[in-house]
Amino acid sequence: MTRTFNTRMVFRTMGALLLIEAVFMTLALGVSLWYGEADSDIFLFSTIVTLLTGLIGLLIGRRAESRMGEREGYVIVAMVWVVFSAFGLLPYYLSGQVPSFTDAWFESMSGFTTTGATIIPNLDVITHGLLFWRSLTQWIGGMGIIVLSIAILPIFGLNGMQLYAAEVTGLTYEKLSPRIADTAKMMWTTYVILTASEILGLWLCGMPIFDAVCHSFSTIATGGFSTKNNSLEFYDSAAIHYLVTFFMFISGINFVILIYLVRGKARNFFRDEEFRWYTVAVILFALFLTIGLYIARPGWTGLHMERAFRDSIFTVISAMTSTGYTISDYMYWPVVAWVVIFFLMLTGACAGSTAGGIKWVRLSIILKNGVAEFQRRIHPNAIIPVKLNEKTIPQQTINNIMAFLIFYIFIIVITVVIFCASGVNFDESIGAAVSAIGNVGISIGQFGPSGTYAEFPTVAKWVMSFVMLIGRLEIFTVLLLFTRALWRK
Repeated sequence: MTRTFNTRMVFRTMGALLLIEAVFMTLALGVSLWYGEADSDIFLFSTIVTLLTGLIGLLIGRRAESRMGEREGYVIVAMVWVVFSAFGLLPYYLSGQVPSFTDAWFESMSGFTTTGATIIPNLDVITHGLLFWRSLTQWIGGMGIIVLSIAILPIFGLNGMQLYAAEVTGLTYEKLSPRIADTAKMMWTTYVILTASEILGLWLCGMPIFDAVCHSFSTIATGGFSTKNNSLEFYDSAAIHYLVTFFMFISGINFVILIYLVRGKARNFFRDEEFRWYTVAVILFALFLTIGLYIARPGWTGLHMERAFRDSIFTVISAMTSTGYTISDYMYWPVVAWVVIFFLMLTGACAGSTAGGIKWVRLSIILKNGVAEFQRRIHPNAIIPVKLNEKTIPQQTINNIMAFLIFYIFIIVITVVIFCASGVNFDESIGAAVSAIGNVGISIGQFGPSGTYAEFPTVAKWVMSFVMLIGRLEIFTVLLLFTRALWRK
């Protein structure tokens, strides 16, 4: 028998979440007032609208039943990104700094999904308040709106268990504490500490405090929004480049493992197989690109070798963690470097991090299963398990990973077809599709490090926004909403 959908609970939860967004919006309002900018009234209006809508949601759901099932959880998790983006676009659109509703929606969704693709061609004319809001949306979306709110929802009498299960997808569904709220608090505490540490580090390296805050928000969230047109290339400082490289790398690690390290359980940290895969991949690809860049430029000295290494490791980690920062325009690099960067955009970093992409844990299990399949062919009667971190991976999990990959590739193909039909070149369509589903932001061609999506066709912008959402929630959370099986439960 189909259980009745708890609509009031959905309204109640969404209302509570909108109050959280309104609180964050006041921070951007404060920045705008601090700099005495004309868009402060826009931020005030946007905050009031968001706040009132949240209160209306709470009012509608005030008599909601306390139960929350899987259907409600998936609907809320998917809808919160849409709703947050809808209200988050108000400062962009109402201020007139983003010319169209489509562009404002694209920029807002790109922020909250930590994609970092932008339609703004000249950031120099954008106010401090809006630049701060761009980076803040990525910071909010980085760890996850839901993971943040789980620690707060009990105040409104709401249980976050189903939301956590829907938000924290894939192979990282792990609780550090018997209480979900405590787990969420640990994750966000680590998140805040990393952000504060990078802000301090960038400021000490000579970056202005405003830029340090904005770039730290985007770095820890692996978002990639910058306050400068040429990203971090603007700062010709090795200290800044290496510091951001370090924090991008850290942000690509499973936050559960990071918490183990903070707790003094270094053994759990270094024995994690996915972390080792991730680290080795960074080192190997960085060395490969370093040698390639050095060879491609005859006559370079040892000093240039350092620059080649810096550009390489920064770009490798930026692409792998889906951050999308640049300190060098890789479109001028050898073509083989493009192939490497494209591959890293697909792989992603670690599951349970703020990074996008397929994730190394999935790739490692697929490779191990492939090796095991060869052994099974030779020894058909033998039981050859696939293990990760000395634990046997259930066959159902392997099947889920294969299904994920099939859908991942299928969505890329469909997206490329739509982009090509809207007038985008084939190679740029592939780059934009991979960038969207992997929440990377940077791509190739006109959408490379020095380009924007300002001239992207309108239809393509809406499709890309939807693909950003799918990629952020790792496909199944969104696609499940379109299945009959979920609604028949």
